[in-house]
Amino acid sequence: MAALLPAEWIKNWEKGGKNEFVQLCRALSENKNHDVGFRDIQQALYELAYHVVRGNLKHDQASNVLGDVIEFREDMPSILADVFCILDIETSCLEEKNKRDHFTQLVLACLYLVSDTVLKERLDPETLESLGLIKQSQQFNQKSVKIKTKLFYKQQKFNLLREENEGYAKLIAELGQDLSGNITSDLILENIKSLIGCFNLDPNRVLDIILEVYECRPEYDDFFVPLIESYMYMCEPQTLCHILGFKFKFYQDPSGETPSSLYRVAAVLLQHNLIDLEDLYVHLLPGDNAIIEEHKREIVEAKQIVRKLTMVVLSSEKTEEKEKEKEKEEEKTEKPPDNQKLGLLEALLKIGDWHHAQSIMDQMPPFYSTSHKPIAIALCQLVHVTIEPLYRRVGVPKGAKGSPVSSLPNKRAPKQAESFEELRKEVFNMLCYLGPHLSHDPILFAKVVRLGKAFMKEFQSDGSKQEDKEKMETLFSCLLSITDQVLLPSLSLMDCNACMSEELWGMFKTFPYQYRYRLYGQWKNETYNSHPLLVKVKAQTIDRAKYIMKRLTKENVKPSGRQIGKLSHSNPTILFDYILSQIQKYDNLITPVVDSLKYLTSLNYDVLAYCIIEALANPEKERMKHDDTTISSWLQSLASFCGAIFRKYPIELAGLLQYVANQLKAGKSFDLLILKEVVQKMAGIEITEEMTMEQLEAMTGGEQLKAEGGYFGQIRNTKKSSQRLKDALLDHDLALPLCLLMAQQRNGVVFQEGGEKHLKLVGKLYDQCHDTLVQFGGFLASNLSTEDYIKRVPSIDVLCNEFHTPHDAAFFLSRPMYAHHISSKYDELKKAEKGNKQQHKVHKYITSCELVMAPVHEAVISLHLPKVWDDISPQFYATFWSLTMYDLAVPHSSYDREVNKLKVQMKAIDDNQEMPPNKKKKEKERCTALQDKLLEEEKKQLEHVQRVLQRLKLEKDNWLLAKSTKNETITKFLQLCIFPRCIFSAIDAVYCAHFVELVHQQKTPNFSTLLCYDRVFSDIIYTVASCTENEASRYGRFLCCMLETVTRWHSDRVIYEKECGNYPGFLTILRATGFDGGNKADQLDYENFRHVVHKWHYKLTKASVHCLETGEYTHIRNILIVLTKILPWYPKVLNLGQALERRVHKICQEEKEKRPDLYALAMGYSGQLKSRKPFMIPENEFHHKDPPARNAVPATVQNGPGGAGMPTSLAINTVRLEEGTTEETDKLKEKSQGVVKVINKTVNATPKVTTSNGNSASNSKIIKEKDDKEKSGKEKDKEKKDKTPAATPEMKALGKDGKDKPKEERANKDEKAREIKEKTPKSDKEKEKVKKEEKASKEEKSKMVVTIIESKSTAEKEREKEPSRERDLAKEMKSKENAKGGEKVPVAGSLKSPVPRSETSESEREQKRRKVDTHSSPSHSSTVKDNLNELKDSSAKHYINHTTPTLSKSKEREVEKKDLDKSRERSREREKKDEKDRKDRKRDHSNSDREVPQDSTKRRKEENGTTGSSKHSKSESPSDSPRLNEKEKEKNKSKSSGKDKGDSIKAEKMEKSSSGSKKESRHDKEKTEKKEKRDSTGGKEEKKHHKSSDKHR
Repeated sequence: MAALLPAEWIKNWEKGGKNEFVQLCRALSENKNHDVGFRDIQQALYELAYHVVRGNLKHDQASNVLGDVIEFREDMPSILADVFCILDIETSCLEEKNKRDHFTQLVLACLYLVSDTVLKERLDPETLESLGLIKQSQQFNQKSVKIKTKLFYKQQKFNLLREENEGYAKLIAELGQDLSGNITSDLILENIKSLIGCFNLDPNRVLDIILEVYECRPEYDDFFVPLIESYMYMCEPQTLCHILGFKFKFYQDPSGETPSSLYRVAAVLLQHNLIDLEDLYVHLLPGDNAIIEEHKREIVEAKQIVRKLTMVVLSSEKTEEKEKEKEKEEEKTEKPPDNQKLGLLEALLKIGDWHHAQSIMDQMPPFYSTSHKPIAIALCQLVHVTIEPLYRRVGVPKGAKGSPVSSLPNKRAPKQAESFEELRKEVFNMLCYLGPHLSHDPILFAKVVRLGKAFMKEFQSDGSKQEDKEKMETLFSCLLSITDQVLLPSLSLMDCNACMSEELWGMFKTFPYQYRYRLYGQWKNETYNSHPLLVKVKAQTIDRAKYIMKRLTKENVKPSGRQIGKLSHSNPTILFDYILSQIQKYDNLITPVVDSLKYLTSLNYDVLAYCIIEALANPEKERMKHDDTTISSWLQSLASFCGAIFRKYPIELAGLLQYVANQLKAGKSFDLLILKEVVQKMAGIEITEEMTMEQLEAMTGGEQLKAEGGYFGQIRNTKKSSQRLKDALLDHDLALPLCLLMAQQRNGVVFQEGGEKHLKLVGKLYDQCHDTLVQFGGFLASNLSTEDYIKRVPSIDVLCNEFHTPHDAAFFLSRPMYAHHISSKYDELKKAEKGNKQQHKVHKYITSCELVMAPVHEAVISLHLPKVWDDISPQFYATFWSLTMYDLAVPHSSYDREVNKLKVQMKAIDDNQEMPPNKKKKEKERCTALQDKLLEEEKKQLEHVQRVLQRLKLEKDNWLLAKSTKNETITKFLQLCIFPRCIFSAIDAVYCAHFVELVHQQKTPNFSTLLCYDRVFSDIIYTVASCTENEASRYGRFLCCMLETVTRWHSDRVIYEKECGNYPGFLTILRATGFDGGNKADQLDYENFRHVVHKWHYKLTKASVHCLETGEYTHIRNILIVLTKILPWYPKVLNLGQALERRVHKICQEEKEKRPDLYALAMGYSGQLKSRKPFMIPENEFHHKDPPARNAVPATVQNGPGGAGMPTSLAINTVRLEEGTTEETDKLKEKSQGVVKVINKTVNATPKVTTSNGNSASNSKIIKEKDDKEKSGKEKDKEKKDKTPAATPEMKALGKDGKDKPKEERANKDEKAREIKEKTPKSDKEKEKVKKEEKASKEEKSKMVVTIIESKSTAEKEREKEPSRERDLAKEMKSKENAKGGEKVPVAGSLKSPVPRSETSESEREQKRRKVDTHSSPSHSSTVKDNLNELKDSSAKHYINHTTPTLSKSKEREVEKKDLDKSRERSREREKKDEKDRKDRKRDHSNSDREVPQDSTKRRKEENGTTGSSKHSKSESPSDSPRLNEKEKEKNKSKSSGKDKGDSIKAEKMEKSSSGSKKESRHDKEKTEKKEKRDSTGGKEEKKHHKSSDKHR
C-alpha cells in the first residue's frame, strides 16, 4: 500500500509537514465512503506513530498533532487505541530497546487522548504495567479469567419445579383457570411475570409449561397464541423453537409416538409466524436423505412385485402359500418409524396452513407425502373447504341436496374460491400435490369433475371479451393438466368405481376427441410409471386380464364380460391394450370379446376407440406378411374387430375416420381395410365379388329389395349404427374428403405406394381401395339426405379438373346427386300442374331431366379432347354415366322371389304351434308390411323405368354423331364408356351389357351392334391382362351378360328376326351417316350371325389359351376368373371346350407346387367345366359349315363319284384339328404379340379406300417373298398340274401360304417389309401398277350390282392367314366345287343362301339349336352325348346318320329349285365374262402383281370396320378374280372323272400334311375311295350338308 505520509513532511514537520498531515486527516474523515475513510485514517495514524517509534519524529510533536486530529471523528480515540495495540505487538517482538522506549513514551504522551479502559482492553498486560495503568500484570490476568468464567460458564441458579413447587403450582392454576370470562392474555401475562419474580422461576421452564397447557387446551387458540407472542418479547427468539425441538426430540425413540397435540401446537405457532419452519424442521426426524432412500426403495419393491407377476411361475401351490405367509410376517415386523415431518404436515393441512404445508411437501419426493392416507385425506378436506362456495353455485346437479362443508374457523386459511379464476390459483395447485391420491376421496373427485363440466359449459358458450377468452384458454389448459395428473391416475387407484367413470365421461365428452386421445395416451404410456402404487396396479391389471382372457369363450361371455367390465372401470387403457394384443394374435377371440364388452362405461368405450387407433398406428408392426404379397393378419383382425365393436356399441367414430383420412393423405392405403369393415358392419353394405346373379339382380331394385335380397347378411338392425356413422362423417366433414382421397389413392397405389411391392399385393391394395370407395359411396348415396349430398359433392368438372378425381369415380359420386335433383324437380313440376295423364307425367319427367342434365352436358365437355365429341355427343356420354341399372330395368323376378319368401315365412308362422299368438300377430304384420313395401317399390320402379325409356327414345337421335366413322364411334364408346365402367362394380358390369343391348333396341342411328360385340369379344387378352383380381371378376360378369344376349339371339331364328332382323345395328354395309335402315340384303341374316357367334367363341378360346400359356401370374389368374364367370354361356362348342380343358389341366399340373392360389382357381374351373361338358355340342350343330350362297346344281353333276368323298375327308380333318396340337398353340402365342399393331390400325381406320405408298410397297415386298416360296416348290406344282389340272390355282395358293410356316414368321416379314420399304423407295412403274389395279377393282364393283360387305375383323383376317390344315383343305374343297361346271361364283356380299333347305331338316336343326342354347330339356343332353359318341366312333358315320332322314323329301324338292337357279346362273355367267376380260388384260403381269388386289382388298376391309360376317371371302370377293378366271378356263377338265378328283384330294393332302409322308396320303386315298363307294347313294344330300359345314372356314 502507498505511504500516506511522504518523507518530506517528516523532514519539514514544523514548516509545513504538520499542517499537511492535519489537512490529510480532515480530508479523510470527511470522506463519505465510511469504510475507505476509516482504513485510510488508521493508516495515517499508524504511519505517524511508526515514525515516532523509529525516531524520525519526537513524541511530543506527535502528541500535539494527534490532539488536533482527535476532534475530526468520534471514534478517533478507538482508532488510535487500535494503532497502539498493533505497535505494542510489533515492538514487543523487536530486540532494539530504544524503539520500545519510543513507543511507551508516545503512549504516555497520548494518555490524555485515549481513556484507560480502552487501553486496558487492547494493550498487553505487561505494557499496561510499564505504563503504570495497572499494578501487576499477573493479578490482572487472574482477575480477567474469573470474570470470563462467571460471565460465560457459571449457570445462574433458578428454582426448579421440585424445589419451588408453590410458584409453579400457582402458574399452572393461573393458566388452567376458566378462560371464558373477561380474562385476557395481557392480564395473565402480568400475573406470570409476578410469579417469576416472586418465586424466582426459570423463564424457559415457564414457557415450557405454557406450551404444555396449550397442548391440553387446543380450543383456546385466541388466548394462548397472543400470550406466547407477548411472552416471547422477554425471551430470545430462538428459545421457543429450541423448546419445541426438545419436545419433539423426546419422542424420537424407536418406540415413541409423537402426540398429535404437539403437532397441532407447532402448526399453529408456525401459522402465526412465531417460529420459522427452517428452524423447527432440523429438529424433526427422519432426515430428508432417509425419506428419499425410502421412496427409491418403494419403487424398486414395486418393480419386483411387477416382475414376480409377469414371470411364468411353475411352482406348486404350497410354495406359493409359504411365500405369502412370509410376506405377511415381514409386513408385521417392519412397522415404519414415526415420521414427524409428515405429522407436522398433516397438522398444518388440518388447520389450513397451506403455505407451510407446501414448503414441507416440496422438500420431499413427488407424491411421497400424499401417499400417506391421513395426509391425502387432510389435503382433500382442505380442498373441499376451498371449493365449497363455487361448487354450491355451479357444480351441484339439479335436484341434488348435497351436504355443505363448513369453512375453517381459521382466518389465515386459504381463501375460498368464488370463481374459476380463483379455483385455478388456489385449488389446482393443491390438486397437483394430491396427484393420484385423490382416489381416497371419491366425493371430492366427483365435485372436481362437476366443476370441470360447469367450466366447459361456460368455456364453450361464446360472447365473452378477448381478455376473458385468454383467461378461459389458460383455465382450460390447466383443467387438462389436472385431468392428466390427478383425475385419471386417481381413477386408476379407485376400486372399480363405475359411477366415477361415468361422471368423468360427463366432462370428457365436452372435450374434442383430439384432447381426449392425448389424455388417454399420457394415461396409458406415462402415468403408470410415475408412482410405485400405479406400477403395482398396472401389473395387477395385466395379471387379472390374462386370467380372464385365458378363460373367455363363447359360452361364458356373460360372467367374463362382467369381470372385464369391473376391471375396465379403473384401468381401461391397460386392459384394452392387452385384449387387443390377444385379438391380433387370435382372430377367433373377436366374437366373444365383442359380446363381452357390453358392461363397459361410456368412458371405457371411448378409451377403447383410442386404444384401437394406437394399435393400428403401431410403427413397430409390419403391415404386410413376410412374403410381401398379403396384408398382415393382425391388421385384418383389428379391422374386423373395429367393424364389430363400432357397430354394436355407441363409440365415437371421428378419431378412427380421421386416422384413415390421415393415412390416405400420407399415401398409405392399408388402413382402408378398417373403413371397409366399419362401413360393412355399421351400414350393412357389403362389397364382395362372390355375389350370386340373384343378389346382383336384387341390387338393381329399390332400397327395400336391396336390403332383403341383395346382401349375404341381414341388414335390418343397422339403422342406428348407420345413422351414427353418417353423423360422425357429417359433423367432422369427412364424407367427401374420404371419397376424394380414396379416388386419388387408387392410382397412388399403383404409381407411388406400390413401387417396390409385389404385383399381387399392389392389385390387392388397388382392389381394396376401389371396393371401399364403391362401398363408401354407396353408403353416402343411400344414407345422406338430398340436401346434405348436394351440399357436399361439387359438380363433375370441379371433381375431375380441380380434385383430379378419375372420371369413373367422379360420376359414381355425382350419380345419386343427379337422381336426387331430377326426382325433386319432377316432384316440383307435378305439384305445380296437376295432370294425371301418363304422357303429361312423362313430359314433366323429361323436362326435369333436361333442366338438371343441361349443366352436366356443358361440364363434361371439358373432360375430354374436342375431337372426342365428333363421334359421341356430350349428352350421350352424360346419359351413359348418370344412369344406373335401376333406371333401365325392373328386376321382377327378384321382387317375386322376395314376396314368395315372405309368403312362405307367413305360412310357417301360421303352422308354428309353439309361437305365442301375440308374437305370431306381430311377425305376420311385419311380413305383410314388408310385402306391401316391396310391391309398392316394384310399381314405383316400373313407372320410373318407363319414364327413363321414353326419355332415351327422345334423346337417341342426337347420341352418336359419327362424324368420322362408325368404327371410330364404337372405339370411343368402348374406350370412354363401356370399359371404364364395366370394371367399376359388379352392377356396373351388368349395366354396361344391358346398356349396349338397350342402345341396339332403341335403333340408335350410327350404332353398329355387330361392331360393338365384335370388338368386345375379339381381343380380350389386353383387357384381361391389365385387370386386378376383382376387376377381372367384374369384366367376366360383363362378358357373361354380353354372351347371354348373343346366345339368346343365336338360339332361335324367331328371336333373332324379332330382336335383330330389321335393326340398324345389324347392317352389314357401312353407309353414309345420314342413311338409316336398309334393304334386306344389307342385314346380316340368321345363319351368318351364327357363324359370327362361332367366330367370337373361337376368339375367346384363342385369347384364353394364350393367357393360360404365358406363365404370367396375372394373365393366368385373371383369365381363370373371367372363364369361371362366363361359364354359363361359354364354351358351348365341344372342340373349343376340349382345347380349354387341356390347357387348364396343364395349369393344374404345373402350378400345384409353385403357386397354390392359381392351382386352386384352375382346379375349381376345371371341375365346373367338366360338369358343363354334357351341354356342349359339336361345331356343325352350333353353326352350319356349308357356304349358304352357293347355287344349286343338277343332281347328275352333284352325284359324281367325287361328291361323296370330299365331306368325309373334311370331317376327318376337322376332327383332327379340333383335338388341337401344341404347334397351333405356339402359333397363337406368337400371333398375339403382333395383335396390338393390328388393333391400333383398326381403331384409326377410315372407310375411304386409300392405299399409301407405304402400303403398296409393303404389299409388293410381301408378294416378292411369296414368289420366292412359289419358285422353291415349282417342280412339285408342275407334277400336280399334270395329275389334277383343276387344282392348279389352289396349288399356287398353297405354295403361297399353305406350307407349315408359323404365323409369327409371316408377321415378322410384314414388319421387315415395311422397314425395307422405308429405306428403299419403290419404282414408279410398280406404283402405277398398283393404282391401276385399284381403279380396275373399283370399276368392277360399280358395274356389278353387288353390295359391299362389311370387312372382316382384324383378328379374323389373321385367322385366315393361319396355316392350319383344316382351313386350307376347306379352301381347296371350295375351289374344287367352284371349278365344277354347274357352279358359279356367288354375288360377293350376299350372305343369304338362295337355296332353301328341306323343311324337316330345317325344323330339326332349329329344335336342336334351341335345346343347346337353353339347356332346358334333360333329353337334350342324351342327344348331344349320342352325337359326341358318333363323332368319336367315325366322323363319316356321324354324317350319314345325321342326313339320312331328310333324303327322300329333299329329292322331291330338287327339281323345283332348278328353274329358279338357272336364271341366276345366267346373270352370274355374264358377270364372270366381265371379270374374264379384265383379267385377260392383266395376264402379262407377274404372279406377284396378281396378288396385289387381294391384299389391298383386305386392307380396305379393315378400314371399313370389323364384322365377322363373311366366312368365305377368299373365294367370293371380287378381288380374287385372277384365280377365278383360271378356274373358269379349266372347268371342263375339272368335270372329268371321279378318279381325277380322288387324285386331286390325295395331292392336296400331300401338300397339307405337316409330316409330308407319302404313306399317310396313300392311306387317306384308300380311305376316301372306300367312303365314295359306300356313300354314293346319299351323295347329293351329304354334299349339301357339307357345304354348310365348309362355310365356316
